[in-house]
Amino acid sequence: MEFIFKPNYGISDLLEIMRILRRPGGCPWDREQTHKSIRSNFIEETYEVCEAIDREDPYMLKEELGDVLLQVVFHAQMESELGTFDFDAVCDGICKKLIERHPHVFGEVRADTSEQVLDNWEKIKQSSKNQKTATDAIGAVPKQFPSLMRAQKVQKRAAKFGFEFPDDSQVFDKIAEEAAEVKNAADEGGKDAVRDEIGDLLFSVVNLSRRMGVDAEEALSFSTDKFAGRVADVEKLLSGRNATLSELSAEEFDELWERVKNS
Repeated sequence: MEFIFKPNYGISDLLEIMRILRRPGGCPWDREQTHKSIRSNFIEETYEVCEAIDREDPYMLKEELGDVLLQVVFHAQMESELGTFDFDAVCDGICKKLIERHPHVFGEVRADTSEQVLDNWEKIKQSSKNQKTATDAIGAVPKQFPSLMRAQKVQKRAAKFGFEFPDDSQVFDKIAEEAAEVKNAADEGGKDAVRDEIGDLLFSVVNLSRRMGVDAEEALSFSTDKFAGRVADVEKLLSGRNATLSELSAEEFDELWERVKNS
């Protein structure tokens, strides 16, 4: 099997490498894979791209983008073998979509602000996907999204059809109402009821986040990182005391936590 080794490669080389790996006599592992068997790989690689972005590491980003591109090429090659579509068809589809959804660039539509661009994008998207009702629009949000992300997208689409509180004060009231219902469910001891009420509470908090222009997924991630950092800082304060977190009294823990929080 011949393959030309060279200093630099391009997309045509990646496509050829994948064809070689998947054909008879290629790599046994690559040939055994299916869309479902490498589904989690796609998710993992995407999160690693996000990590590179958060770290502001361009070299890591370059590598992780390559891993995501590999996943795209891998899935496209599987379908090419079945005769349904190939990588060129994937490129053709996204190019046509970009041209169609940027009529202010490739057509005669006027859009002077990002808000107008996004509004046009959504209208064209709904039209092309024949989403005429709220049920259509909401049903198109993938259930595989992380829950906070899915909730926010569902709420955003529902709001375009009039499913929206008139003002933020009613959202705050709804959060207080749902919190009280969580407590009532907990007092009654029903685990399923508690799950349902906590879900309603989270959904209401996500709604507030959306209305205030905050990404709920990012907000929770930030707070989780903040909590983890504070735990580490408390343990640093304990390093000279020969004590562990579990050995602290509630008062001692609160005192250290406030020191870390205020610093």
